[in-house]
Amino acid sequence: MTVATVEESVKDRYRQGAQERVVDLCCPVDYDPKYLKIIPQAVIERDYGCGDPSRYLNPGETVLDLGSGTGKICFIASQVVGASGHVIGVDMTEEMLEVAENAIPEVAAKTGYSNVSFKRGRIQDLALDLRRLDEELAREPVTSATALFAAQAKAEHLRKTEPMIADDSVDVVVSNCVLNLVEQDAKAQLFREIHRVLKRGGRAVISDIVCDEPVPQHLQDDPELWSGCISGAFTEHGFLEAFEEAGFYGIRVLEREVEPWQTVEGIEFRSLVVEAYKGKEGVCLERNQAVVYKGPFKEVLDDDGHRMTRGYRYAVCEKTFQIYSSPAYRDCFDFIEPRHTIAREDATIFDCSRTVLRDPRETKGQDYKATTEAAACCSPDEGCC
Repeated sequence: MTVATVEESVKDRYRQGAQERVVDLCCPVDYDPKYLKIIPQAVIERDYGCGDPSRYLNPGETVLDLGSGTGKICFIASQVVGASGHVIGVDMTEEMLEVAENAIPEVAAKTGYSNVSFKRGRIQDLALDLRRLDEELAREPVTSATALFAAQAKAEHLRKTEPMIADDSVDVVVSNCVLNLVEQDAKAQLFREIHRVLKRGGRAVISDIVCDEPVPQHLQDDPELWSGCISGAFTEHGFLEAFEEAGFYGIRVLEREVEPWQTVEGIEFRSLVVEAYKGKEGVCLERNQAVVYKGPFKEVLDDDGHRMTRGYRYAVCEKTFQIYSSPAYRDCFDFIEPRHTIAREDATIFDCSRTVLRDPRETKGQDYKATTEAAACCSPDEGCC
């Protein structure tokens, strides 16, 4: 199938889904009912998803929802992030956006604040605002090959000068059963776009349909199965690898449905929720920091090729130290700071291509000769020390 066929198939099905509820477009999802009370019924009835990434959000965050549809996840996220946060929904289907935007005033009146906005765009091209492009094309319609080339140049100019979603601008990217709808050749670009818009240290929390075997070509060629979240599904391991290839770290499965949502020709399709972080880029600096892998495995290999045995003290660069301190890793490690901090401007380059132990004297100092009294384990009156 061509890119245009895939996109039109998806648009047609979700146009229908905006006008009336289409049952087979979604999996059963248990949302927290306290967040649903203020959301208009038109939004709830026309929501299609396979998970709830909003449950992993925090107050004050800026959130981007890819393929936001009628806005259910956005309006839930609005309540989670609160008045100090902001939520942006992106969808390419005008009929879905109309339902979502009509609901904004009602939700804002009930929460007491307005922190949700919607944009029309393709999730694999988050720099191009399709509404702005439509405005430009209305002034200069495409009536010839020359005009077509001019329109393409306008689109590129808009991407660079008025990006719909700017670089490094979002704390969390969420999506609910939408990434599989993007045609195969654009999927790598899609993950690069997610990485681009996230701030350093930001994360993606994506719920999507995956399969336990590759989808054969004859199923990929079925437009109905494309729009039904079947043909474009990632394999389970392929979904995780797509994050890794785009430069993410701390990639982990938060939820995996045991029972398949649907089985087609013996292939099981189920919901998976994955979390992944941005922030591996940048220089590696030596600041005499160390980490100790606590277990439970005897040995682990991280995404950068560092192999660590349980209980040993390993030298790491400042960047790795910070990465391991993130929620994805921090429960697995003890963190050792040097007694005398090395200023960043005085730090030398750390060779992260190797894995080496950190001598305790590197963090304590070579001239450290302290002798101290035993720390009290209980009060003297209890007589246990």
